[in-house]
This record gives sequence, structure tokens and C-alpha cells, in this order.
Amino acid sequence: MALLEVENISVHFGGLAAVSNVSFNIEPGERLALIGPNGAGKTTLFNLLTGQLKPSSGKVLFKGQDITHASVFARTHMGMARSFQIVSLFSYQSVLVNALIGLQGIHKSRYGLVKYMLRDQELQAAARELLESVELWDLRDEIVSSLAYGQQRKLEIALSLASKPELLLLDEPSCGLTTSESADITTRIKELGSRITVLMIAHDMDLVFGVAERVIVLHYGRIACEGTCEEIRTDQLVKDIYMGSRKGLTAGSGGKL
Repeated sequence: MALLEVENISVHFGGLAAVSNVSFNIEPGERLALIGPNGAGKTTLFNLLTGQLKPSSGKVLFKGQDITHASVFARTHMGMARSFQIVSLFSYQSVLVNALIGLQGIHKSRYGLVKYMLRDQELQAAARELLESVELWDLRDEIVSSLAYGQQRKLEIALSLASKPELLLLDEPSCGLTTSESADITTRIKELGSRITVLMIAHDMDLVFGVAERVIVLHYGRIACEGTCEEIRTDQLVKDIYMGSRKGLTAGSGGKL
């Protein structure tokens, strides 16, 4: 059974169809990339999958359950987690406090104040394990705003893993990173293991082709085509879309590969 099933999902803002009749499945353990030019509807689709937006029509199923109208928190507790294109952290708190807050929601003593979190030995041990996994434990007392951007990115991805998700949605995980930082993120995603299924938005083709097993191209809110990395790499429609040719600009509902 597919882990995530998206059935004819659409959302309209006034007369604009930001996402239109999008359908696809993700199998457990799969690495799926969602690509497309700016304005294609990628982040809007993510918002529909994670509950930040409600669809105008269509259905989303997770582990066989209809979650189309479930809250963000309900989806998180079911096993979904997400990172954002713009880093979303507590910038004026330490790395350790950010990790503790991220872990607190799944901890038996959740909703405690920071001073109590700092005394919770079980929570402290979990935070150490989490930060060591992304090589940030030595920076635990640093204020997040003082970290290099690549380190902030690693911290955010680590926090998205705090709830031990079955499905991880990554929105431009290498955005703003140097070549070496992007390569490090690529390696870390590849090393997540088959227990975690990954759906990611990316413009970084090295990341896409280095991680994804399958790629979906979104254009004008519709799936233009999908296939393996090699099929997408050589597909003329994809080249037309990215190079901005007239054919690509009018191919909002092209066939699948």
C-alpha cells in the first residue's frame, strides 16, 4: 500500500488555480523529488499535503487514512514532518534550546517551561543524540542567529526528524548553501534509511539526481511529466519548460513519460 496517496487535489485563489487536479502516490521508503520553475505551485502543494492549506477539491490519504481535512498537528502525530524553504527556527535561543523545544512535543512531559526542559535528563539525552547526528552538539550553547546558514539548515532538518517521521517533506533543503554544504545535505538525506520516505522540492539538480528515485515536474499547478532521473534529464518537455520556450510555456498538462 502506498504511504501517501494524492487524488485530484486542487486549490483555487479566486480565479487562479494554484494546484489543479494533481494525483500521485509515494511508496514507503521512496525518494521522490518535485521540481518545476518558480510559481509552478510546488510549495502550495506542500502546504496542501501538510495541512497549512485546505484544498478546493480532491483527497489526501496517509497510511490509508483520509487526512484531507486533518490539522497540521494531527498529521505530525501520524508520522509526517516538514522543513521550510525559509529557515524557521528560534533565532535568539541556543541550538540546544531549539533541539529541546523540537523534541518536547513528542516527550511525555511536553509543554514544560524551558528551565524545566533543561533539567530533564531524558530530554537532554535525546537532544544530544539529535544534535550529534548533524555534528552540532559542540555548538549547543551558540545562539542560532550566530550560526552559519548551512549550520542552521542542518539544525532545521534535524528538528524535522525529532518526531521520527515516516514521511519527511523537505522544501528546498539546499537553498542558499555552498556547493560543499549542499553535498553534505545530499549525503545526509541519502543516509536516512528506508524507514523514512522523502518528498522534496528542489531546484538543485545535483541534489535531485543524487537522491531521487523518481521525479515529478510541476508546471502551472499541474503535473507536466514524471519519471526516473534519467528520463527527466533527457525529456524534451522538461527542457522546454526550464528554457522557457513557447512549447514549454503552453504545456501545462503534458503527458507522462
